[in-house]
This record gives sequence, structure tokens and C-alpha cells, in this order.
Amino acid sequence: MMRTIEILLVIVIITGAFIIASLFAVLPSPRQVSPLNLKTLALTTLQTLDGDYNLSMTVFKANNDPAWAQLQIALSACLPPNMIYNLTVYEVQGGAQLYTAIKSFSNAENLGVSSQAASYLVASSNVTFEVIPEKIGEQGSGGTLYILNCGDANGWWITGYTAQSLAQDLHKLLSPYFKNTIMVQDTAQLGQMLNNQSLQGETVQNAVVINTFGECVPIPMDYCDGYARANEGYNSSASATYPYTRYSYTLGQMTRQYNWTWVSIVGYPFYYVSNKGVFGSQTNGYGICGMKMVNQGGINAFLQGLDNQPYHYNTTSVAGKAGLVSLSSKVADLCNYYGIYPSPNQTSTRALSTSILSYNLTVALKVFDQVGSLNPGAVYNHVFRNSVDITGSFLALGLTRTPDIRLTALGLLSYYNPRIYASDYTGNGTSRLVVFQLGQAGGA
Repeated sequence: MMRTIEILLVIVIITGAFIIASLFAVLPSPRQVSPLNLKTLALTTLQTLDGDYNLSMTVFKANNDPAWAQLQIALSACLPPNMIYNLTVYEVQGGAQLYTAIKSFSNAENLGVSSQAASYLVASSNVTFEVIPEKIGEQGSGGTLYILNCGDANGWWITGYTAQSLAQDLHKLLSPYFKNTIMVQDTAQLGQMLNNQSLQGETVQNAVVINTFGECVPIPMDYCDGYARANEGYNSSASATYPYTRYSYTLGQMTRQYNWTWVSIVGYPFYYVSNKGVFGSQTNGYGICGMKMVNQGGINAFLQGLDNQPYHYNTTSVAGKAGLVSLSSKVADLCNYYGIYPSPNQTSTRALSTSILSYNLTVALKVFDQVGSLNPGAVYNHVFRNSVDITGSFLALGLTRTPDIRLTALGLLSYYNPRIYASDYTGNGTSRLVVFQLGQAGGA
């Protein structure tokens, strides 16, 4: 019996203590338990008002314009009824005083003891925002971009495109970054370049040459069997099956002699040559006319010429399947800078092996991360042993079929790294700063 009474007394004491404590406890207000984020609400309100650029247009109007009253009505419609606010517009200008208040209105004399604000910068509708890229070659030699657009040749491994359409797209992307951009319209003009003859008064030395024909390279008539310079493009004794590997060797020599950057946009470089006038109805075995196969000897011959080695027919494979590959961190970081956004992941089945570095090549830029001993995309510089001078460069993108010319553009820009100069946005009368301050009135 006594045990029961003790338990009842304990219960009474605990209950009494709880009731007395509750009477004296000070509970937080609902506003403190779940506060409203006034800064976020202020910024969201400004963004909503500027959804159709109405806010941007209003803040540049005269102070007595009816648009200001309409803006205040819109503000009241956007906010809960217990919100008090102040909106102030500042002129952005140069000099010691950066901001000058030009207009302000509020729905209360003050914003209470607690408030938060958001700011929003708008520009005048008559301001043109633009950037000016640095021209490659402005600070040194070179600066010529040649884009092969030969109408008398066919391409391969450029499924879904023609070489001419790729050339036009590359011209749009890259011409702002070079002193001179030349579209090489036929193989005769290509022959002039190989003979160090300018096409439009440009500098041939230190130029960039983009081959838009994929795994195929246009060949001038003079370099074909039976024509004036056949010994520089054709050699039946050294390679009876694929005699035009000799032409790839000549291209390597010219790249070294003129210090070109030769660009292969997709696939296995120098696998075919094309001249519709010479080869006519001859096909590459897949139905494409005007083309002759060079096979794997082409890239080896090019590298021999680039390294000034004696020409010999070499069919050793120097490419392999890298599979799924990713943009290198350096190139990926420059996507925003140049505003070029290819897919960061690609498929590579023609990645060049690191074995080609034996031709006195160094990897100057990895467009894609290396996979084992394969480089899916890279810029190689040729530097003779015991020398520091670059004598020719080679950009090879060993991707599968459909070419993405954004990768070509991004690879070249990442290698040459031209700067971009932005326009000055802070000129007087072109920018205004809107500061929107919010508080709460009443309520628990």
C-alpha cells in the first residue's frame, strides 16, 4: 500500500513541476521558428518583374513617367499583404561616386527593426554587348588560316556532311580569331600553297591548314601519276599497292618547311587522296568516286616527311580503339571562355599511339585525356633533338565518323590561346542598379 502512495506522490510532483514550468516558459514566435527569407523573396520579385524586360525599360524612363506608378502596382500584386518595401534605382557611373540615386518609392515610412535587400543590375536597351577576340598572329608571325574547301575532291569518314559544309561552319567559328582566313576552293589552289605561293596576299609561313575531308586529303593534279610533280606525290616502286603514300610524305615535308599546323578533324589521317578530275569514276571500295586509298602508310609517310627522314613505305599501324573518351581538363575549362560547347564525351576508334612520339614529336595539348598508350585527340609539336624550335605541328582528332567541328575549333583555340577583350559595360547612362528592400509588418 505504501509503495502505491509513493508512486502517486511522484506522479503529482512531476506533473506539478511541468505545469509550473510551462507557465513561465517563453516560446519563440512563429516568425522566429520558420522565418521568411526576405532576401530571396526580394530577388525573385525583381526577376519576375523583369521577365519580359518591363523592369529594365521602366528604370530608364523619366521620373514622372506613368510607368513608375504601374511598377509600384505590380510590386504590390507580387508581394504578400504584410510586406513593406523600399525600391531605389541608382545610376551607375564612373568616377569617385559610382552610384547616384535617381528614383525611390516605398509603401511605408520605415521597414521596422529587421529587413533584407536584394540588388539587380540592368542595362539600357540600346547598349550592344560584344567581345573582341585577339587575332592569332597579331603578336608574332603567321596568322593565316587555310580551310580546304576544294570542290574537285571528295571526303570520307564525314558521314552526314560534305567537306564544303564543314568548311563553311569552321569559317564562321574561327575566322574572327585569325588575321586572314582563306577558303582553298580547289586542288589547284592547294598546289599553289604547297609551292609557297599566296592566294590572297597572305603569309603562307606559320599558317594553320584544316583538312575538312576527314580521312581523305585533296591532291593537286600536278602531284598525280603522269603530271609535272608526280615524283612528289606518286611512287610506284616503293609501294605498288598504294603508290600515293608519297603525297603524304610531301605534305609532312611542307608542314615542317613552312611550320604549318596541319589539322585532321576526324578518323585515321591521310588514309585516302582525292581528285575527281584525275581519278574520275574510281572508288575507294565504298562507293565514293574520285578517290584512291593510301591505307595506313599515309600517316607514317607524313611523319617521315615531318621528321625529315628518307621516304619509305611503312604500313605499321599507329592507331587504335580508345573507346569512350573525355575532354581534358584544360580544354573543358576553356569551353566557357570561348563559348564553344561540344559534348565532353566522345567515341574514338582512330586514336594515335604514343609510339609516334619517336618522330621527334611532343604533346603540346591534349584535347582528350590519354587512354593507355593512345591519344584520342592532341596537338603535337615537332622539335628536332637538341633544338627548341618548333618545325611544324599536327592536330589529330581520332574520333569515330561524324565530325564535330566544335572540337576542331576548341582544340586550335586552346593551343593558340587568343585572348578575348570584353566591352566596357559601365559607361555613364548605360547601367542602373535596382535595390529592393523588404520587411514585415505586424503578425506573430
